[in-house]
Amino acid sequence: MKSINLKQKHAEFTKQWHPHQIAVVDDMQVLLAKLKGEFVWHAHEHEDELFQVIKGTLYMQFRDRTEVVKEGEIIVVPKGVEHNPYTKNEEEVHVMLFEKLSTKHTGAVEHEKTQTDYPKI
Repeated sequence: MKSINLKQKHAEFTKQWHPHQIAVVDDMQVLLAKLKGEFVWHAHEHEDELFQVIKGTLYMQFRDRTEVVKEGEIIVVPKGVEHNPYTKNEEEVHVMLFEKLSTKHTGAVEHEKTQTDYPKI
């Protein structure tokens, strides 16, 4: 049981759209990621997903609207809801995610950005 410095952990990797696991809480994992540009439309059929913006501004696109998530804010994407996170103006956004261990990176969608392994840091 040690404290985890999120800024230090974010400094340990550079790859964007590739989450890194920093903790496990029961059947949930805590991930850090760096996001830049547009991701891919996807949904998680059985899992909710929580995004907390640590640095920058995240845009969470849904089919009917886009939510702006600023530094220090969170957004919960309910299971089954199609979404597409993105950033603007070449900004690299740092996020922390909470999701079940069973959550697939891009749900049922296979894409070049899909990750199947979340390195532990």
